[in-house]
Amino acid sequence: STHCISSAASDVYKRQDFNNAFCAVRPPGHHAEKNKAMGFCVINNIGVAANYLISKYKYKKIAVLDWDCHFGNGTYDILKSNENVFFSSLHQYPYYPGGGTEDEKGDHNNALNIPLPAGTNSREYFDAYEHMLKRLKEFRPEFILMSAGFDAHKDDPLAQINLESKDYYTLTKRILTIAKKLCDGKVVSILEGGYDLNALKESVDYHVKSLLE
Repeated sequence: STHCISSAASDVYKRQDFNNAFCAVRPPGHHAEKNKAMGFCVINNIGVAANYLISKYKYKKIAVLDWDCHFGNGTYDILKSNENVFFSSLHQYPYYPGGGTEDEKGDHNNALNIPLPAGTNSREYFDAYEHMLKRLKEFRPEFILMSAGFDAHKDDPLAQINLESKDYYTLTKRILTIAKKLCDGKVVSILEGGYDLNALKESVDYHVKSLLE
């Protein structure tokens, strides 16, 4: 999966035939910390992608946006000390794996955690999402990476956020609109959670349709 992600990042950087990509990889990665595998995650795929872009292509400003329903603790652990990265996670709280409070801001004030209560509906979710996008615009990234989890869906058995499948089209489109203005549309999306197969299928379809536009 790391080879797939590195290749996608390189291809988007080179802008040969496209300027965004979706990596349908398993296992997910955002819970894997520097020294510990957890939560179905062995290698932190998005952490690898961020560091790859910085080391190989000398990017100075990488944004990592995580809208999986669980706090991206591993990604935060790996990237919180990297001043070239802005990390933001929108997640249910309190919930697995713990952490992800608003007080966890990274070593360089380079992180924004947005905890949401169980039962959050689409309107409330999008209101919170705007805070993530506001910080994204202030950061002015050169490249955007998305930890695209789909377990905030109302039918997901592991969480209690109530998004509809079509909401993932809007989530994606709002990021792409900003990406076109700030970083020539350079976006790589990496699959994280999603545990109701029908909800996952529908949500990913909306996500990819938005990327294709």
